[in-house]
Amino acid sequence: MKKTSTRLADGRELIYYDLRDDRVRDAADRRPLDRTVTTAEVRHDVLLGDAVAVASHRQGRTYHPPADECPLCPSEGERLSEIPDSSYDVVVFENRFPSLAGDSGRCEVVSFTSDHTASFADLSEEQARLVLDAWTDRTSELSHLPSVEQVFCFENRGAEIGVTLQHPHGQIYAYPFTTPRTALMLRQVAAHKEATGGENLFDAVLERELAGERVVLEGEHWAAFVPYAAHWPYEVHLYPKRRVPDLLALDEAARTEFPEVYLELLRRFDRIFGEGEPPTPYIAAWHQAPFGALEEFDGVVREDFACHLELFTIRRTSGKLKYLAGSESGMSVFINDVPPERAAQRLREVASS
Repeated sequence: MKKTSTRLADGRELIYYDLRDDRVRDAADRRPLDRTVTTAEVRHDVLLGDAVAVASHRQGRTYHPPADECPLCPSEGERLSEIPDSSYDVVVFENRFPSLAGDSGRCEVVSFTSDHTASFADLSEEQARLVLDAWTDRTSELSHLPSVEQVFCFENRGAEIGVTLQHPHGQIYAYPFTTPRTALMLRQVAAHKEATGGENLFDAVLERELAGERVVLEGEHWAAFVPYAAHWPYEVHLYPKRRVPDLLALDEAARTEFPEVYLELLRRFDRIFGEGEPPTPYIAAWHQAPFGALEEFDGVVREDFACHLELFTIRRTSGKLKYLAGSESGMSVFINDVPPERAAQRLREVASS
């Protein structure tokens, strides 16, 4: 992998990740852009103990542009985009309309390919590995920023999810705090560790799932399963079999196998609802240990956390979506219409031939 860091016309950082070491990335951003001005602010909810990012400047962000005006396609002739060069493998740049900025963190866009019509599932294993390397590199770089406590790499796919750019891409949020969902996991890890005399909760969950009926697919170094208490109609958790706190700690064997396993999982997601259905909308979310202090989670260290990916769709059956209504939105109590065992069975049935 070759990494080339440059700057866009408004001062934002842009980084090319190339498969070939001889690629030269010296194209300049020719757009007449003013420096980005953001109003991002993090406010803490004293009743719930969580945080809300207030970012009114995002009201003006790019919204469903036509394909020939896509800001994630390479620049060509007089059609100028966020990527100044005429081609790229993987590129990462600071979001022009960030939810978090300055002392409140940082937001980046990850464009997986220059092919506007592709999806992550269409990538070659070599290209998917490059994306993994880019996620890992950005996790490392962002973790060293003084305002950053946790790094979250994720992909939203599909208009139903709320995606406003159809080009295959994901995002990275670098939070100035430990996110509420991660804090919940760490509290459970701490309680289990104390109750069992030191057993790791993530290890126990993985061992239980691998011995059960909800396994979707399994490799030598990775395992994918539908969790016992899945929140979403079709939800799969992908774990490295050797527990590591973050992407940085994955060994070469796990990195090498990841593209094969993950691409197969994504392709199965697109087959869940049968032929002729539109692509399955999904969220793919990497969970990594925070880089900040963990004193509030009694007896827990970073190495107790298990880095893993959670993949889920809001489509519950053909033509129908799972909405977060009263119980989910008002009380955070999910109601799942698809038994996890049935979801796992379906995901095994649609395996690639």
